[in-house]
Amino acid sequence: MSLINTQIQPFKTQAYLNGKFIEVSDESLKGKWSVLIFMPAAFTFNCPTEVEDAADHYPEFQKMGAEVYIVTTDTHFSHKVWHDTSPAVGKAKFPLVGDPTHTLTNAFGVHIPEEGLALRGTFVINPEGIIKTAEVHSNEIARDVKETLRKLKAAQYTAAHPNEVCPAKWNDGAKTIAPSFDLVGKI
Repeated sequence: MSLINTQIQPFKTQAYLNGKFIEVSDESLKGKWSVLIFMPAAFTFNCPTEVEDAADHYPEFQKMGAEVYIVTTDTHFSHKVWHDTSPAVGKAKFPLVGDPTHTLTNAFGVHIPEEGLALRGTFVINPEGIIKTAEVHSNEIARDVKETLRKLKAAQYTAAHPNEVCPAKWNDGAKTIAPSFDLVGKI
């Protein structure tokens, strides 16, 4: 079953953020746009490159009123050490969320039971806690956060303009489509 347009499940866990441990829950995600970026584990090879990419683009997420959450199956303690020892991860100014109980990885369908790790999953969640985009792929393939930003912008645009859709390769400011009977078979 697809997670698209479903409510996020209740959860409560710990995260490392800017020198402190904080609690993150389903309630933390509500009231603003959220982007959950699942990674297999801290101290792996591709993961720091993705954290750094998200950190480099974090001001853009903030301008869009969105919070970024990096989630691994490690603890928040591991995330503190990862942040303190990796120059790439040290750039993160957003929560590094621990999921040692696999509550989140299971809820979002990215858990690998035989490894106890997560697949690379990216989810855009609206302020009501509804999942609007989902991307999941194999762990050897790192993501480009620019595509996540594009999807977030499209989700925000269609939320504000419910009678329009964003066509392929749509970017902010580009033309959208207003679906109608007259357009069927003409595009």
